[in-house]
Formats: sequence, C-alpha cells, structure tokens
Amino acid sequence: MEQDYRDINRKSWNNRVDAHFKSDFYNVTAFLNGKSSLNAIELDLLGDIQNKSILHLQCHFGQDSISLAMLGAKVTGVDLSDKAIQTAQELNAKTNTDVDFICCDIYDLPNYCTQLFDIIYTSYGTIGWLPDLNKWAAIIAQFLKPGGKFVFVEFHPVVWMFDDDFSKIKYTYHNSGQIVENETGTYADKQADIQQDYVMWNHGLAEVFTALLHHKLTITEFQEFDYSPYNCFNKTTEFEPGKFRIEHLENKIPMVYALSAMKKIM
Repeated sequence: MEQDYRDINRKSWNNRVDAHFKSDFYNVTAFLNGKSSLNAIELDLLGDIQNKSILHLQCHFGQDSISLAMLGAKVTGVDLSDKAIQTAQELNAKTNTDVDFICCDIYDLPNYCTQLFDIIYTSYGTIGWLPDLNKWAAIIAQFLKPGGKFVFVEFHPVVWMFDDDFSKIKYTYHNSGQIVENETGTYADKQADIQQDYVMWNHGLAEVFTALLHHKLTITEFQEFDYSPYNCFNKTTEFEPGKFRIEHLENKIPMVYALSAMKKIM
C-alpha cells in the first residue's frame, strides 16, 4: 500500500509539472528575471542564510531552492517527482546557481545523502503528501546539525477540513487515514487540461508538534496567519497585495502556520 501511494503521487506530480511551469501562479518568466519565490513569512524565520547549508524537502521544480541559493546559501533540494527534478536542474542551469537536486521520496533520503545541514526548510502543501509524521521528523533530526534550525511553513489544518468551495466541513481535522481523490486542472491553473489521482493525509497541529518533540527538536517559534500568500484556493479575495482569504470567511479562520525548531546540542 505504501508503494502504491508513492507511485500514484509521483505520477500526479509529474503530470502537473508542465502546467505549473507555464502558469502565472509560478511566473517562471519573472523568476528568471530575478524575482524571488520566497515570501515574508518564511524569510522572517530563515533570517540570514549567507553561507548556510540548507536542505529543502519537497522542493517541486526548485524555485524556492534556487531563491535560497541566490541569498547566499548552499542548497540541496529533494523531491519525489523525477520530472520536477529534471525541470529544477534546467532552471538551475538557466539561473547559474549551484543547487544540488536529489530525486527520491524523503523517507528514502538516507540512501542518497549523508551530509548534515545548518537549516532544513519545507513549505506550503508538503506534509499532506506524507502518511507518517514520525518518520518525517526522524529525517529532519537525522540531517540537521546539532544546533541547526528547522523552518516549516504550511497551510493550516483547518483549511483542509473544508470542501473545495469552503461551503461545508467535509474532512476530519485529525489524521483518519488516506484521502484518495481525483483532480481536474491544478491549483496553479484550474483550467489546465490535465487530470490526476492523488493520495493525501490530514495532519493536525498536535501531530506535527509531537513528532518534532519526540525527535528532540525544540520548537522555538510558532505563528498562525489569517491569510495565504498564494491564491491557490477557490472563493478567494486579495485583501492586500499578495494576501488572500476565503471571501465569505474573511479573517475568521487560520490559513497558514509557521514554526522554527532547533536540534539540541548534545
């Protein structure tokens, strides 16, 4: 069953790459002209990353990885999708950056990498693709240097309780097992002529915190935001430049959370 979800989701993400690369959402043209893909939320938590080694988990086709490198970090990006990694390597060449990209499931990363990192970073729509956050946190702890920092920004689990139009509660807050669905289009281009099956899991905040704490990662900062920096949901309104809410819900629900955690120095 585990291999089934990996194969399904790899195909799903491979199928999205071309549509995402061409989309206004990812705006590759502006990116190639020097526009960073990073947002204020994660930049504030990352701080000065000059000369830092960064492991970027679930990097898609590498825009954030390359943006981190452009700020002076030495970056390694990891993703399950071979097509996304191929596109990331092409962007890497076009931007004259020196990011290392690895194609693998993050649970398998010990088979591909032995380096330890100053910072591990992952963001926006990542852990929902993973069934086991204890294994996720174990990977973070394994690859983080003592005293190193984990920076995590993610869509809030409350958001994933709703149906696509935010008209009713459809899913449980807590992890109740696989959610198997089919999608036409994609969040980056809802009119894209593509269709894919995918498998996801919901993860409440307690599950996230418990996994990190279990692996001796001390949570040093936690924030919740009543907006998304991405216009990737239905029924949104842009109430400030680059800040989106569900129009009829206004500021009533959290949409994003962010945390940093430190690996203890033994």
